[in-house]
Amino acid sequence: MMVFTLAGRELRSLFLSPLAWAILAVVSGICAWFFLAYLDFFLQMQPRLAALPGGPGAADMVVTPLFNTAATVLLLVMPLLTMRLISEERRAQTLPLLLSAPLSMSEIVLGKFLGVLGFVLVMLLIIAAMPLSLLAGGGIDLGLWAAGLLGLLLLLASFCSIGLYLSTLTAQPVVAAVSTFGLLLLLSILNLASSGADHKGLLDYLSLMSHFQPLQRGIFSSTDIVYYLLLTGTFLVLSIRRLDADRLQH
Repeated sequence: MMVFTLAGRELRSLFLSPLAWAILAVVSGICAWFFLAYLDFFLQMQPRLAALPGGPGAADMVVTPLFNTAATVLLLVMPLLTMRLISEERRAQTLPLLLSAPLSMSEIVLGKFLGVLGFVLVMLLIIAAMPLSLLAGGGIDLGLWAAGLLGLLLLLASFCSIGLYLSTLTAQPVVAAVSTFGLLLLLSILNLASSGADHKGLLDYLSLMSHFQPLQRGIFSSTDIVYYLLLTGTFLVLSIRRLDADRLQH
């Protein structure tokens, strides 16, 4: 399918970019440092935790904090990965050529989305492999690990779709990056701003982190899954409509 051809082209272009390799190295290095820090703290606390019936284990004190940290780090760097998806085509004036190709707008948007998501999956696999190294010396709660990994994957997919849409709105990648960071940050802290508000329930539902945290605690809810799927799908549809408008102008 042309979608996967375009996705492969986008993924290859990312791996040919020094910025993408720098992001991969920085994210991996920061997450590895925090993983070792959380592991060291857990080992220091282990004698005390052993005396507590039903005390927190390695998954609670290492895996969950690591995934939470990874979410924060990736919120900062995702705008740098998505900012060029469409805005670079617009700035280089190659967007009309892309729009005139025998591809539907859905195929173009999905191809771009899957390409950057493929790169994100590489980072996610590196981060997810760190806690699995603990299996060599003991055991971890694989259920909690899997739920946290699913939450992180859904969160990053929504990051990609939001960044893609904002990249369709401008010819300046820097503007797209700043706008994406601002919107992601706003959606992440909505639940903090909802304290004591009359519309607290709505703000909690719209917040990215309100649906991310339950999965990090191993609580699997269809509401949280549907929220991320709807959010990702909404911004992909908005991207398609934006490119449709561009094609009509040309």
